[in-house]
Amino acid sequence: MGERWQAVDDYIAGKLLGADGALAAALVNNGAQGLPPIDVSPAQGKMLFLLAQVAGAKRILEIGTLGGYSTIWLARALPDGGELVTLELETHHALVARENLENAGVSGKVDIRVGPAADSLAAMTGEAPFDFVFIDADEQNNAHYVEEAIRLGRPGTTLIVDNVVREGGVLDAASDDERIIGTRALFDMLSTDARLDATAVQTVGAKKWDGFVLARVR
Repeated sequence: MGERWQAVDDYIAGKLLGADGALAAALVNNGAQGLPPIDVSPAQGKMLFLLAQVAGAKRILEIGTLGGYSTIWLARALPDGGELVTLELETHHALVARENLENAGVSGKVDIRVGPAADSLAAMTGEAPFDFVFIDADEQNNAHYVEEAIRLGRPGTTLIVDNVVREGGVLDAASDDERIIGTRALFDMLSTDARLDATAVQTVGAKKWDGFVLARVR
């Protein structure tokens, strides 16, 4: 089944995305520099691009840069004068991301902040609100990241949280996996937080069986 999921993703990318030298080069560079191959798929990247455009985003927050593959997609969605702030824990990952962003011609729109995301978020005060937030980092802290996204957003801000199904692991209430515990805590938060409208969608494809949360600040 996994081979067919990959084949369908390849078909979608071939029909709707086409070749993209900068994005392909980013993935090659990531691999050469030892980064884990956990970027969003091309189809998911295009989805992020379109959702950010639909939201009319002029300021985007990304939590979890890795090598900047999704960052490139999101930066391309910004209008002239738009800004993307992306948070990355690992200094090496941030350096690779800067290379990839420069190669893609979007580095002027992107501010990479290095360090624990919780600390970077706590330091963000007095900034203009974000219109779109993409969370793709350590799942055990997702509920906190959403809380901070609400604080740093505005009514109408769009939130996307990746990796919330984990091949069905989200159903395991007895799991000792911190990522699953954190994901379940996120769903518990979303189920009771009156500040958000939210849903979640399962996905299959190149990234196997997973899913994402889509939410909007009321």
